[in-house]
Amino acid sequence: MVFGLGMAQIAVVGGDPDGNLARAAAAVHAAAAQGLRAVVLPECLDLGWTHPSARSLAEPIPGPRSELLAQAARRAGIWVCAGLTERAGERVHNAAVLLDPRGRIVLHHRKIHELSIASDLYAAGDRLAVADTPLGRVGLAICADNLPGAAVLGHALARMGAQVVLSPCAWAVPADFGQETEPYGAVWLRAYGELARLYDLTLIGVSNVGPLTAGPWRGRCCIGSSLAVGPGGAVLARGPYGVDAEALIPLRVEPAPPIAWGDGFVPALRARGHEAP
Repeated sequence: MVFGLGMAQIAVVGGDPDGNLARAAAAVHAAAAQGLRAVVLPECLDLGWTHPSARSLAEPIPGPRSELLAQAARRAGIWVCAGLTERAGERVHNAAVLLDPRGRIVLHHRKIHELSIASDLYAAGDRLAVADTPLGRVGLAICADNLPGAAVLGHALARMGAQVVLSPCAWAVPADFGQETEPYGAVWLRAYGELARLYDLTLIGVSNVGPLTAGPWRGRCCIGSSLAVGPGGAVLARGPYGVDAEALIPLRVEPAPPIAWGDGFVPALRARGHEAP
């Protein structure tokens, strides 16, 4: 299976769910208009990552905001992956969903490896899952779930048979970050590249753009630079860098079959230079 996917690098405004969801729905329809079968949207696209409004404005999943995205998926007839802020009882989660072209929730993930600065806002997720789809076997992760220190999560998804891992992100830098002297993204290239090389995974991370106006990183800027890495570690696509760099980046995804099954991963990974536990 080979399919077209759009990385929807949209602007997210903290605490403005109506405007953010309108931009998200527009990106879904733009992806469909380009003939793409799937689109990936950023992390916490409804309220913004670590925006304090999450405490009062987070909504359940399924709920009104996931339903707005489901309606967009149904009308466009494509797969939609999106990050949302979720209310679950007394807890707030940094969550993501994968919606099929009928608007049904196929996967629902809660971020596990959240940054410590967000620990007072978001509760940690407690499970990983994959789903068999016409696009291949898909897993979800959210932003820092893919950092080198959390690589165990990517290894787990791969050993569950994931061929494609979709990751809503919010990649932020200080306002005076020196992009010209130290281009953004090296840590993600290393992390994505290693998992892709070891397991022939395709990993796709999509970040929003725009300033962080409240919360622990107030004054920083989300800068896009969305990234897709394919089997063998090849870079498939990169989004533009910048606080205003909204873009819909199309790419061709060709999922590779899993390299092994069960305990067969141990020798398969050893042959690729990784001593598997």
